[in-house]
Amino acid sequence: MHYLDKKQAELYAYHPEPTPPADLDVFWTATLQESAKAPFHDRRELTPTSSAYIDAYRVTYNGFDATPIKGWYLLPRFAMQSGEALPCIVSFHGYTGSKGIPEHHAAWLLAGFAVFAVDVRGQGGETGNLLPLHYGMRKGWITQGILDPYQSYYRAITVDAIKAVQWAAQQPEIDPGSIIVSGESQGGGLALITGALSDIPCKVIADIPNMCHMDFGIFHSTGSLKEAADFVSSHPESLEQVLYTLSYFDMLNLVHKLNKPVLMSVGLKDTVCMPETIFAVFNRITADKHLCVFPFNGHFTSRDHIQTRIRFIRDQKFQQ
Repeated sequence: MHYLDKKQAELYAYHPEPTPPADLDVFWTATLQESAKAPFHDRRELTPTSSAYIDAYRVTYNGFDATPIKGWYLLPRFAMQSGEALPCIVSFHGYTGSKGIPEHHAAWLLAGFAVFAVDVRGQGGETGNLLPLHYGMRKGWITQGILDPYQSYYRAITVDAIKAVQWAAQQPEIDPGSIIVSGESQGGGLALITGALSDIPCKVIADIPNMCHMDFGIFHSTGSLKEAADFVSSHPESLEQVLYTLSYFDMLNLVHKLNKPVLMSVGLKDTVCMPETIFAVFNRITADKHLCVFPFNGHFTSRDHIQTRIRFIRDQKFQQ
């Protein structure tokens, strides 16, 4: 057995115990019931693009609170000619990123999928953040409200993501039974947690996902979870409370709720979303699951990975 086989065998055998808070189900039941009462206050406005083959709409909707979440709702004109409802990719971006521009989503559109790409609040897009600031933060966003799960930034962005799939399911062009959540890194974490907490998505694509085995991640990660580590470095008395808050949003504690097909990917040299965190969650998924392992990749997949995603959605064979 060569080193890479041994490494992967160890990772597939990695089964750390979940660390769920006692009131995890109560927390999410209350959160989802509260969000269900809030109106979308949504609007969609047709917007010209550089492509004659895309109908692009600027969308605004209210997610967790009164923050107007911005998104692109994109329809491939050729696929609409049949008059049939379209499958839809609800897309979440990586940390500090944005929904991009309509042309960034061309590969999905060329494959005949509608796309709803949304900003994560406060980050690199057009969306602000009205979440109250109750305590000082380290640079970035994830330490906002990190001392209370009910005030946590993660709670807000999770509800924003769930509301995105609810909005997509209500659009007249979309088949509500064919909505797929997809994302990379932070976006992969949001795809996983949305798939776990919402009955709407039929499949989940989570590439190099964050929000997995977060107690491991806060100690090792060079990415966004380093902000939480830096917070504890400044406030060492808060370590247990920080870990407690993160546990509500850790997919290791929510993976038992994930009951639809999942495609995940991992880079074995990733220092942002370490392979241990991803395997910890993947190994506990009991639904149909596939993992693409990139032995020499850091925090990225490959240029042709879009083909694997499309084949997964279409139930076609692909190499894992």
